[in-house]
Amino acid sequence: MTSAPELTVVHVPISDPRVGPLLSELAHEYSTRYGKDAHAEISRYPDAEFTPARGGLLLLLLERGEPVAGGAFRRHGPDTAELKRIWTHSAHRRRGLARRVVAELEREAGERGYRRVYLTTGPRQPEARGLYLATGYTPLFDTRADPETIGPLPFEKHLTPHPTAPEPPGKALDQ
Repeated sequence: MTSAPELTVVHVPISDPRVGPLLSELAHEYSTRYGKDAHAEISRYPDAEFTPARGGLLLLLLERGEPVAGGAFRRHGPDTAELKRIWTHSAHRRRGLARRVVAELEREAGERGYRRVYLTTGPRQPEARGLYLATGYTPLFDTRADPETIGPLPFEKHLTPHPTAPEPPGKALDQ
């Protein structure tokens, strides 16, 4: 019996060269599903929003030093983190890596004081919709409706507070 290679979780800035495959594959995926305007989704938020100083984080799962999955969150409100850029390398799908990324992001968000996670996914991403439903996210839309009539599909999940979590980043700014 062979064992699966160990995965390493690393926190990185968007400028890290290992993030390149994530951004390239996401851009390709979005443009394939939504057309040439999909680039706007990748560039919608400044890179700084995914840094700890601004209440965000970008992480990668590495296997033998190579990125196989990743994702990020940004500050969305006083106690809410917004998941963005959930990605699994095209050569490594169907291994549960996206679930692992989501779990790592939730854990990190909770440790940073966030109490809620929010996200949206596109109406042409049924595998993402399935992932979020399977990992305990509550859909904030009518799941019986045609996704194409809704637009971005919003989800939320309430986190169990981490016992030593600080106040969420920037909370004082919103009060």
